Amino acid sequence: MLIQAHLGFAQLHRLELSKADYDLLSAMMEVQRPGGEVNASQAELRARVGLSKNRTSIAMSHLVERNVVLRPKGRYRSYFIHPYFAGYASQEEMEEALREATEAIKAGALVAPAPPAPQRHLAAVPTRRSA
Repeated sequence: MLIQAHLGFAQLHRLELSKADYDLLSAMMEVQRPGGEVNASQAELRARVGLSKNRTSIAMSHLVERNVVLRPKGRYRSYFIHPYFAGYASQEEMEEALREATEAIKAGALVAPAPPAPQRHLAAVPTRRSA
């Protein structure tokens, strides 16, 4: 069983995740390796939680947009759960990973989890009027 950082989970509500987003994240947490690496396809994850292909794709997009899940470039079927939410083999490993993640975020080498950007309503956009 992996150790999870409670601080990260306490902040999940701020990220405006849907039930499907939470379900997909839960499936990823079940199959993660220590440190948050997930080697599973969306089809495999989808089968664990019973989501449709489209809903799984949307949920994964939400998790990636909010930096809860990180996608390494050029790696198929490979994801990383952000260090703030990943599971670790020991308390010491978790503390070191969280310390390194915090330093990397401050240095700009890692993105912090964040809620989606506010949506602008089209009514707020001025229209062009012809004379």
